[in-house]
Amino acid sequence: MKAVLFFSRWWSVIALVSALSLLGAAHAFQTFGDLNPCHLCLKQRDIYWIAVGVSLVATVWAVFTGAKGPPRVFSFVLFAIFATGCAIAVFHAGGELKWWALPATCTGSSDDVSIDSIAAMLSGANIKAPQCDVVAWSFLGLSMAGWNAVISGVLAVLSLIASLRLQLYYRLSQRQVRS
Repeated sequence: MKAVLFFSRWWSVIALVSALSLLGAAHAFQTFGDLNPCHLCLKQRDIYWIAVGVSLVATVWAVFTGAKGPPRVFSFVLFAIFATGCAIAVFHAGGELKWWALPATCTGSSDDVSIDSIAAMLSGANIKAPQCDVVAWSFLGLSMAGWNAVISGVLAVLSLIASLRLQLYYRLSQRQVRS
């Protein structure tokens, strides 16, 4: 029971560290692994930056107000953020597995020509943007988008549990009183 309270009181810090760690890992894959992000990868990173902002505000709120953890609304907002990230990652992973079609701007099959692409062609540069429907890296049969879907889903569930902390605490305490 005390573990539930400890977890929910410090969830904003755990979420902050998790989001920053995942952003750091993505940057390391890009810098050291030479895996440039596609359009959907960048959208997934945006979700983590939003989570960093919300969890940072929640942590500062809890520290400076002296409350027993941040208000539950922050945890619920983190649930919505991580659930959105999970949905984007599932969409990306499904497109990589050819379960559904991704937008033309992600697959390189668009016939749209921009000023930047014309300038790049004229300068002789062979610039090709990473395509969202190509698996650049995988581990244990899951692509980076697949792992991101799993991790975002777990973070969403943990955020939901943290947002329900009072109900869980009282239910657990009632069961122990009855025993």
